[in-house]
This record gives sequence, C-alpha cells and structure tokens, in this order.
Amino acid sequence: MTDVHSDVLEDFDTILSPDIEFNGTLYFEKPFLIQGKLSGDISAQGFLVVDENAVVEADIKAARVIIKGSVKGNVTAAEKVEVMVTGRLTGNVTAPEIFLETGCVFNGHCTMTEKK
Repeated sequence: MTDVHSDVLEDFDTILSPDIEFNGTLYFEKPFLIQGKLSGDISAQGFLVVDENAVVEADIKAARVIIKGSVKGNVTAAEKVEVMVTGRLTGNVTAPEIFLETGCVFNGHCTMTEKK
C-alpha cells in the first residue's frame, strides 16, 4: 500500500501504477507519480514523485523531485530534490535546494546550484 492518500492522487495528471514496468524515455510537463518500475531517462518540466515501492533506474531532469522509493541514476532539478526517510538514491544530485530526510539512503555527490 502506498502512503500517497487518494485525495492527493487527484493532484497528479498521470500515474505509473504499481503493476506497470516502463522502459524508455519519459517526458512530461504536469505532476507525475511513479508507483511501478521505470528504466531509461526522465526529462520533465513538471513535478515528479517516486513513491515508496517504486523502482527507477534512470537519469532524471525535472523541476522538482521527491524520492520515497528507489532511484539509481543522476537527479537534476531546477527547484528542489527531496529524499524522504523511505527513499534510496544511488547517483549524483544537482539542485538549488536539496533535502535529505534523516534515515534516507544517499550514495553520490551533491551539488547545490543557484536558483534561477
């Protein structure tokens, strides 16, 4: 079961559900929630959430990224990257704001850029 409440799910235009595995390049402009498995690349102008049981093996470029599941790849955000207590990030992170919650797992380099 996910920790994203059903009323919050309405805030996402697209959801990659837990039973979906996607391979390839993903591009989106509106909020996107990953609950399944994704491998490839993510290039977005929107807000991305990798939910608790999600597994992502991709380089990610988005406006804002919240990681509650597992991500292997470099993450670049125009605004903010958050790795929550249940999150695991193996890769480098680059953003103006970076938040690593106590208890999360992060293996990589961290680069903070200036806000645009």
